[in-house]
Order: sequence, then C-alpha cells, then structure tokens
Amino acid sequence: MTTSDRPDHAADTASETSAGTPEQTGVAAQNWERASADPQYRAAVVDLLGALAYGELAAFERLAEDAKLAPTLADKAELAKMASAEFHHFEQLRDRLAEIGEEPTQAMEPFVAALDGFHKQTAPSDWLEGLVKAYVGDSIASDFYREVAARLDSDTRGLVLAVLDDTGHGGFAVEKVRAAIDADPRVGGRLALWARRLMGEALSQSQRVVADRDALSTMLVGGVADGFDLAEVGKMFSRITEAHTKRMAALGLAA
Repeated sequence: MTTSDRPDHAADTASETSAGTPEQTGVAAQNWERASADPQYRAAVVDLLGALAYGELAAFERLAEDAKLAPTLADKAELAKMASAEFHHFEQLRDRLAEIGEEPTQAMEPFVAALDGFHKQTAPSDWLEGLVKAYVGDSIASDFYREVAARLDSDTRGLVLAVLDDTGHGGFAVEKVRAAIDADPRVGGRLALWARRLMGEALSQSQRVVADRDALSTMLVGGVADGFDLAEVGKMFSRITEAHTKRMAALGLAA
C-alpha cells in the first residue's frame, strides 16, 4: 500500500467525509499532545505511521524498478520523478516518528512481511500492468488511509493527508493506458482482469495489516479514539469500491 493519485470523485469522497462533520469532535478535535496521552491511541498511531512509512519506501523502490520497463526515456524520467516524490513522503513520516520519540525502523518492521508479500503476489509482468497497479491498486490503500485519517488527531491527520497527496501518477497512468487500449483493444480485457485481482489483493492485505496489530484494529472498531462501528465499516468499503469503479472507468476498463 502506498500513495497514489485521487481522481476527482475520490477527492470529493474525502471532502464529503469531512464535510459531514464540519465541527470536529472527540479525538479529531484534539492535537497530538493531548490525544497521545492515551497510550493505546499512541500505539495505534505509531502503527499507522509505520505502515504508511514502509508503504512509501516500498513505493519508491517499486517505481524505480518499474522505470526499467518504461518504453521511452521520457516515461523513465516521469517515473523517476514520481519515485522521488514517494521517497520525500517516506522522509516526512520517518521524521515524524522520530519527532514523537519512536524509532522509525522499529515502527515499520511489523508491516514489512505483509507489504512485501502483497507486492510479490502482484508483481506486474509489463509496463502497463505496473501503471495500473500504481493507479488502481495503490489508490485503494490510499482511500482506506484517508477514511481513517478523518478520525485522527489534527496533527496526525494533517500529516497523513499530506503524504497521500497527488504525485502526478494518476493522469500519467490514464493517458498511457488509454493510448495502449486505443492502439490494441485486446489490451483492455487483460488489464481489466489484472485490476480486479489487484482490488481483491489490496483489500485482503489491508485487512491483514489491521488484524495483526491490536492497537490499530481496536482504534478502527471504536475501542480507541472515534472508531467506526460495523455499519460505518460497511459504508467505508462501499465508498472505496465506488472509487475503484470510477478509476477503472477513467482508465477505459470495465470494473
């Protein structure tokens, strides 16, 4: 899981999430200093930042690797620029963990196996699959983190939203994938199947990461901070699925 770009509808979804609560309450109305007095909340946030930090580091590595598959020098340079943006996001998260007195490597370590496993299972076989993975697959994780961010203290929320900001990958991926489908419509069917597989793997991986960390899972289901109840969890995943469907349409693929 890592940063990826939001189509307009996903930006709207994030806005609607916050627009529904114009006046923040509970933990969301507190800053880090106050909210972190609860040790369980602090542990949950450290887990969240650790997962995000390793996700960004993995994204940097993957984009740098995908650049080798780029068909032109211009494409290679574009991916290198995106990789650089991902590494900058990693640095922000690493520095924040250190700032709050946590060792960044230790915070990331619990998530290495799950995230590496996801990337191993969804290794693209070519340039186009790599673009679809970055745009569609990673965006599912980003949508999930944005949903969670709405329930966090103001300082952590601001950081999480900043590192999930647009890196420019979305428009680039849409342009290249649509051009490939126009040149050979058969490509669309293959990439649609690939994107469906990414959807399933990304959701499963997100659930595994949360389930393995007690503080994080407790926060999400309402035991700490302002978590989700079961009805809200269902609505959250419906929003994520809807955003996925719209991203598929933007690429010219059937969901």
